[in-house]
Amino acid sequence: MKVGDKVRLLKGNEEGIITKISQGGRIEIEIEDGFRIPAMRNEVVVVSEAERQYFGDGKVAAPTVTSPSKSALPSQDGHFLGYLPLNDKDLSVYYINNTDRDFAYSIAEVYGDDSHTISSGLSAARSFYKLDEKSIAKFEEWPLLHLQFIPINRRIEKTLPSFEKSVKFKASSFFKGKSKLPLLEKEGYLFKIDHQEKPLDVRQLNKELSEDKGKDNLQKQFQRPEKEIDLHIEKLTPDHSLMSNSEMLKLQMEAFEKNLNYAIASGMDEISFIHGIGNGVLKKEIHKYLSQLDNIKYFQDTQKSRFGYGATLVRIN
Repeated sequence: MKVGDKVRLLKGNEEGIITKISQGGRIEIEIEDGFRIPAMRNEVVVVSEAERQYFGDGKVAAPTVTSPSKSALPSQDGHFLGYLPLNDKDLSVYYINNTDRDFAYSIAEVYGDDSHTISSGLSAARSFYKLDEKSIAKFEEWPLLHLQFIPINRRIEKTLPSFEKSVKFKASSFFKGKSKLPLLEKEGYLFKIDHQEKPLDVRQLNKELSEDKGKDNLQKQFQRPEKEIDLHIEKLTPDHSLMSNSEMLKLQMEAFEKNLNYAIASGMDEISFIHGIGNGVLKKEIHKYLSQLDNIKYFQDTQKSRFGYGATLVRIN
């Protein structure tokens, strides 16, 4: 039993989400409309566990609303962080799995070289989980969030890649608009956290290149990139002042992947990506991506005299 679990009172009809666990077995439960009631641990039962034991079918029940409503549109499919106002001072933080697949997940707050896992386990399809509560007044003190997701295949089906995401919000972009949170059906601040990388199909790229080399559109589509690609955000877009760190990282990774794909497809032997030193997040994501490709001979930091170890050289097979 942990914060975020949906529970039902044994001696009543109330259901809600655990928001606090104290010593001595006392817990706090948030029921409908944000109202909270105290209870003892032995006075409640986790809904999903009780239902699984009763039906005996081995299925994991969603901890909250499971039937998709009009908010569960294809455009809103995916994994989200949702921040729901409790009042004018505090926000409830939710992880929303608005997909048709179960996922194992882990969400941690990062403090430099240390971290604290605030929630982990199995997220059922079309479900949501309360993670924490945050004070708006302490927004600048909110730690970076690191999220990891592994898809669960309940039968023989297409294998989806696991993925992870690091998120650190900026006030200028966080509070610029509200939207309806999928499944919760309430107005809040919504942020999509998917990072589904498309596998690189070099054969298909080369096939498309060789089918009609004389066509201008194909030559433009697979234009040979420069040998050195600068991924600094100001080089990629002039409008980055309102972007969160996660949005900037996504744009930088998209530019990296596109230019790498084109370099491979056009037969280049090597290409360098200038990512800077910074906090090392972009470099880590680039190296992680490269380590999963079979057609990369090797990659390494470039010479200090050129980029000050702020770049990665990629040698292509």
